[in-house]
Amino acid sequence: MTADLQQLIIEGIQERKGRGITAVDLSGIPGAATQGFIICQGSSPTQVAAIADSVREYVQQKGGVKPYNYDGYRNSQWIVIDYGELLVHIFLPDTRALYNLEDLWSDAKITEIPDLD
Repeated sequence: MTADLQQLIIEGIQERKGRGITAVDLSGIPGAATQGFIICQGSSPTQVAAIADSVREYVQQKGGVKPYNYDGYRNSQWIVIDYGELLVHIFLPDTRALYNLEDLWSDAKITEIPDLD
């Protein structure tokens, strides 16, 4: 399920022109709270929220899966969507650079997904 869910999440991000998509595989890391992260960014708070909405709608329509929870819409600088086995992090560029999740989990397998354009 994780590979299928991951692909649906990526397609949902791409529907709203999310950029800098990175898949972080945490499955080999002892004590990790989830199997992986999908990280991306939008250029404005409006786009960050639109990407998050797109992911939630796309995954539910195409995969029949609803998130367990989501948070961050109040200021839309960093929205996280919790699918249990995968967490989706949608950032503004400055916020993404500040938290730098890819470096924090640098011992994980990290896959860069090319931007569509």
